[in-house]
Amino acid sequence: MYVYIYGNGSKKKPEKSSKFFSRNRNKKMVSPKIHPTVVINVVGLSGNLLGENTPHLNQLIQAGEYRSLRTITPALTCSAQSTFLTGVLPQEHGVVANGWYFRDLSEVWFWRQSNKLVQAEKVWETARKYEPEFTCANLFWWYNMHSSADFSVTPRPMYPADGRKIPDIYTQPASLRDELNSTLGIFPLFHFWGPKTSLRSSEWIAQSAQAVFQKKRPHLSLVYLPHLDYNLQRLGPHHPKISEDVEAIDGVVGSLLDYFQGQGCRVIVLSEYAIHQVNRSISINRVLRENNWIQVRTEMGRELLDAGASEAFAVADHQIAHVYIRRAESIGKVKEVLSQIPGIEYVLDREEQKAWGLNHSRSGELIALAQKDAWFNYYFWMDDNLAPDYARTVDIHRKPGYDPVELFLDPEKNWMALRVLGKLVRKKLGFRTLLDLIPLNPDLVQGSHGRVSEKADESPVFISSEKDLGDCEYIKATEVKGQILEHLFGKNFLKGREKTF
Repeated sequence: MYVYIYGNGSKKKPEKSSKFFSRNRNKKMVSPKIHPTVVINVVGLSGNLLGENTPHLNQLIQAGEYRSLRTITPALTCSAQSTFLTGVLPQEHGVVANGWYFRDLSEVWFWRQSNKLVQAEKVWETARKYEPEFTCANLFWWYNMHSSADFSVTPRPMYPADGRKIPDIYTQPASLRDELNSTLGIFPLFHFWGPKTSLRSSEWIAQSAQAVFQKKRPHLSLVYLPHLDYNLQRLGPHHPKISEDVEAIDGVVGSLLDYFQGQGCRVIVLSEYAIHQVNRSISINRVLRENNWIQVRTEMGRELLDAGASEAFAVADHQIAHVYIRRAESIGKVKEVLSQIPGIEYVLDREEQKAWGLNHSRSGELIALAQKDAWFNYYFWMDDNLAPDYARTVDIHRKPGYDPVELFLDPEKNWMALRVLGKLVRKKLGFRTLLDLIPLNPDLVQGSHGRVSEKADESPVFISSEKDLGDCEYIKATEVKGQILEHLFGKNFLKGREKTF
């Protein structure tokens, strides 16, 4: 039997709040056994950041329950989110980092967007097995294109042939793109990543989550709030200014709690990883190049990594580096060399990767893990004058590794505001120009992640509006999917079904 209800449990139609929300407000059949749930991912939030600057999160904890979250290795955005949504480790779902070496293409690709890269069943797919009417909205969680989720919103810039990058989003259904853009304004892409990152992108995502729920009434909403991550990497978790960022993102969370709980939703607030204070960067590819294992191609006086021709190279991603080795007979020697590099704590071969849940065909023949105070940069050139043209730009897709230095403007260049303005004017006028404003100084980075935190208060968080998390000391990343299902369908939902999803 079905009844017509709205998100707040009432049979009364809510008042119209705007032109956007007033359109297509037909009632939707909702199974009474499903409790609408929102999962808010506050990136970089750890237990030791909770306190006087988080009144809204504190209120949620007081009304519900809080546990530390035992994340996975690697504690990275795409890997952790894929584990949350599938309940399995990277060796099963295949997301071994934010990017990896595609062997059949002989190319490194970061921040791909197709959900087909995740090789395991997602939480919304499991939920539909038990309730065919189940719907899910994914607001900026990763691998959010061409997904089986009912509603999707994700960043997707336009790249015209003239070299411009124009802010935009990709949505499913496609019509949702124009509706959100007309109501909320164009997604502030340059506040989402790069030197201009700010609270604006998280505020826009939060508003889009409310707009989608108001219009579509999904049973599950997945919301991604990245703001806290930025200065934690720029300044480090111990910097006094971090308290301002914590307070700011708590305010955004508070607006979401007011809205969704007012609509009768259950709430989970979690984070993927905690940020560690770092004071050194490891140039792993430069070591490999010194041993003649890396090949480069020179184009227009600049060096480019020739991954397919290299005997061994590393795909650096925060505190983890996948090392791809062309010939099996070289693995032992490469491992010996890497094991001697200061700042590297572990070098895992295929057999050792099994214990870490990382033994997948996409993983490198070796995986290097940095010590807590260190991280890996991707630099493979030995002379900054020969660095590729993309090195000094914000270019997350072209670089063969993650580059947090993109959060900075080059401090050695004077009149930076005028430089930026001048280059933007040239682009507006149709001239080709390179936005080469990023420094080549990895020592600027003060925070990183990728390792599992050793202490509970330094770990990511799992907060529920419900008081039934049990006697566990912490929630495992692989248990998040089950927790979401129990919030949706009730505490006893998993009994007898533990092995069916």
